[in-house]
Amino acid sequence: MTEAIENAEYDVVVIGAGPVGENVADRARAAGLSTAVIESELIGGECSYWACMPSKALLRPVVARADARRVPGLSAAVQGPLDADAVLAHRDEYASHWKDDGQAGWLEGIGAHIYRGVGRLTGTRQVSVTTRGGTEHRLTARHAVAVCTGSRAVIPDLPGIAEARPWTSREATSSKEVPGRLIVVGGGVVGVEMATVWQALGAEVTMLIRGKALLPKMEPFAGELVAEALTEAGARIRTGVSATAVRRAAPDGPVTVELDDGEQLEADEILFATGRAPRTDDLGLDTVGLEPGSWLDVDDSCRVQGSTWLYAVGDVNHRALLTHQGKYQARIAGAAIAARAQDVPLLETDRWGAHVATADHAAVPQVVFTDPEAASVGLTLKEAEAAGHRVRAVDYDLASVAGSGLYAQDYRGRARMIVDLDRETVLGVTFVGPGIGELLHSATIAVAGEVPIDRLWHAVPAYPTISEVWLRLLETYRG
Repeated sequence: MTEAIENAEYDVVVIGAGPVGENVADRARAAGLSTAVIESELIGGECSYWACMPSKALLRPVVARADARRVPGLSAAVQGPLDADAVLAHRDEYASHWKDDGQAGWLEGIGAHIYRGVGRLTGTRQVSVTTRGGTEHRLTARHAVAVCTGSRAVIPDLPGIAEARPWTSREATSSKEVPGRLIVVGGGVVGVEMATVWQALGAEVTMLIRGKALLPKMEPFAGELVAEALTEAGARIRTGVSATAVRRAAPDGPVTVELDDGEQLEADEILFATGRAPRTDDLGLDTVGLEPGSWLDVDDSCRVQGSTWLYAVGDVNHRALLTHQGKYQARIAGAAIAARAQDVPLLETDRWGAHVATADHAAVPQVVFTDPEAASVGLTLKEAEAAGHRVRAVDYDLASVAGSGLYAQDYRGRARMIVDLDRETVLGVTFVGPGIGELLHSATIAVAGEVPIDRLWHAVPAYPTISEVWLRLLETYRG
């Protein structure tokens, strides 16, 4: 570990060393800019230890078993329960046992200077770092400060919530034991993925959904198919209900949740997967004229509106709360910071140029790793119509594709392509079904590349693969 300097000046100071901050630092260093990175927890951030990596390590055995159970000649061999201890050990390995030596070594390897402590803005291009031991360092940024502090789980302010010690996404991905009964409040991505995991590992899962459906930000059929599968697996899904209070009478006892219809439910643990808030409360935003605790509004180069030096990259700008999208923003912001530092003209007038995060608006990909998987990129039908596009939704039953039938017996799935009728390009695609996660990148290329439908006709899918659905969608569109 390099020795921290009490008073130092760098070209770029990055607050937050998750995947986003790491990538901003990498791009700045690649451009020859001296860079300091500040981290108050583990280098690698939420994704590495409490989100992407541990959650997908937990989900992989669940989905693999589900897929195997649909293959003739194999299904009989995989009817038994999962080895929960082995699954949790696999998760621990992918979370690096909550140690960040490897990622710290990588950051140092690119020449970034690491400060372990709490970073706060103290004025224009000024940042203070307070270490756990109370030592304070004062850093000055010649060109840019990048806020990459991410987001935190929101816990609703309900009676009894503090004493109930509810799970958030962090506890749900790092628990050392399988709860006997788990209540999941929320039907978004975290809610459905964690319900899938813990139900498969042996918990009795009940989901409480305020709205009418799961995965409300995707096409309606995505939530419908995932809900159907969760119900078949044994989970209970209650829609149109809200929690009004929670209580846990004894520290090691069960938790009780009261619903707005008067019913009470009991479980061993309760997970609130009810949204995210920016980690900007204690960042010193007030010293530069911004509101503490707020999302930071940025332009397409991720520079905070009204500032010439402050950047907000990743979750804190509320553009697309996904790790891969934050890393994409980091590459854009890093390039923009370097260009401005070196007086190189920015390519801001090019919609898909090197210094604009256009994909945040037009081509955000996401995979929900449930059984079945749900994946989407670009606009849904509702979003496209709301944006004023003249569009047509093209639907196809994925079970009718030869590759799907070979992948799994009794395959169930669906695909939708949103076509801009004026430009004859694809604005959005949604797939739901087993094994479709790896199919999404072809859709992302079609949307981000604004590939004309006539040219997609010449992109011949290999037979017999699930990707043949592209041909079927185009045939359906052409009639």
